[in-house]
Amino acid sequence: LREPGLNLHVVQLFRDPRAVHNSRLKARQALLRESIQVMRSRYRAGPTPRHQQQQLLLPPGLLLGGGRGPQPQHRAEFFLGGALEVICQAWLRDLLLARRAPDWLRRRYTQLRYEDLVRDPRAELRRLLRFAGLTTPPALEAFALNMTRGTAYSSERPFLISARDAREAVRAWRERLSRQQVRQVEAACGEAMSLLAYPLSGTDD
Repeated sequence: LREPGLNLHVVQLFRDPRAVHNSRLKARQALLRESIQVMRSRYRAGPTPRHQQQQLLLPPGLLLGGGRGPQPQHRAEFFLGGALEVICQAWLRDLLLARRAPDWLRRRYTQLRYEDLVRDPRAELRRLLRFAGLTTPPALEAFALNMTRGTAYSSERPFLISARDAREAVRAWRERLSRQQVRQVEAACGEAMSLLAYPLSGTDD
């Protein structure tokens, strides 16, 4: 970021962790190896402080203890849940770092919430390009609007890039996650959610 030969700007994209967990559960088999790698990164980074150690995002009925690992039918969900905890902890570190950042870093770093982008793609796109010192081609605005205003909000094929009703995708977790899953995500990711202004369930009615 401080290299004089570069003009580097960083845009960090965030999404409601409940929606992230919902999407990752839908693609659980495709993300199994990635989730295991994310969980391993926690241990490579060193021990987690005791007050931050959590095992919250586990399938119903799965208890850890006595050296017993997850049952085969729960394996993918176990690793996806653990990976989301690691992701939220990394988000929290990033958010706290950004709050304490010096001016030279603040000028080169900005945050974007997925929900803000899909609700008003034109305005957010212009903001991002202005931040990067770039112009906004009309064709790019049209593309962003088209990709977020499709006729459906979901695809049964993970990672399929297509036009969809992204505004409905923002709310999909409310229909698909159980109350227990929502509470678990909020318990694991609550601090990061607060800094990102995501209201907890029951407070945004």
